Amino acid sequence: MKHRRWLVPTLYILFLMLPIYWLLNMSFKTTNEILGGFSWFPAEFTIDSYVKILTDPTWYMGYVNSIIYVALNTVISVAFALPAAYAFSRYRFLGDKHLFFWLLTNRMAPPAVFALPFLQLYSALGLFDTHFAVALAHCLFNIPLAVWILEGFISGVPREIDETAYLDGYSFPRFFTKIFMPLIGSGIGVTAFFCFMFSWVELLLAKTLTSVEAKPIAAVMTRTASTSGYELGLLAAAGVLTIIPGAIVIYFVRNYIAKGFAMGRV
Repeated sequence: MKHRRWLVPTLYILFLMLPIYWLLNMSFKTTNEILGGFSWFPAEFTIDSYVKILTDPTWYMGYVNSIIYVALNTVISVAFALPAAYAFSRYRFLGDKHLFFWLLTNRMAPPAVFALPFLQLYSALGLFDTHFAVALAHCLFNIPLAVWILEGFISGVPREIDETAYLDGYSFPRFFTKIFMPLIGSGIGVTAFFCFMFSWVELLLAKTLTSVEAKPIAAVMTRTASTSGYELGLLAAAGVLTIIPGAIVIYFVRNYIAKGFAMGRV
């Protein structure tokens, strides 16, 4: 009975890890070996794909561009969502509930709906092929989600803390940054994580709004065709390196995410 208890979790973990292992396995093979047949381990172990990615500006700048606009989007989304979430949590005004849920409707529309309007708008404003363009486009989806998550965490903080701080002579900016934000630090961590993950994996808007200077790694990966076909080993290595930033972020915010689930807001 004791062994059966571990059977299901073990099979579940193996099922989840198999695609990652296979991607890692393919990244150390040549394209010919990948197409040649099935094998659990590389017959001719090679790191040429990783060397090319880390030395070719076309490849490694794709990662740099992605990190830049993802970081921009995360900072902008959290910065705008914090005061908005505080207002929704602490104040009551006409149509507040309707406005709150109307913001979330942006999440119900696929990014493809906004690709053409964003392309025309940013081309007219001279923002096409910039990191800022992609970051702003992703804000349309991330800010409503950030407001929703943060509003739940802020509502969990007693109003008496606000009143006590005002009685002690704190200005609102000082109270918000020195007292309130540390109290909802876990909420900010969870919000930043979800903003990061959406912006990191979103492809359509990032590919549509960039061309050369700000092209993300996902767009680079879709253009690896050569005269002999797709370089599968190179694609696999790029996939492995693409997973790493997300894994690092999850590691650092794992406790915040667990707290968010415990509060029932994530």
